Amino acid sequence: MGFPFFIIRLILGLAFSVVISRIFFNEIQVINIAGLTIFLVGMAYALEYFRNRKS
Repeated sequence: MGFPFFIIRLILGLAFSVVISRIFFNEIQVINIAGLTIFLVGMAYALEYFRNRKS
């Protein structure tokens, strides 16, 4: 894993954050999108850590 995977996760996290923000908050605010993006990317790395730890 490297930098390209981080960029892909960041772009996907940003896209999903915009969609989730639009659905639940009805408006797009930078702070909501930034928070959701950090949360989603962080959860992706946490889940990868737990998945790889078992093997």
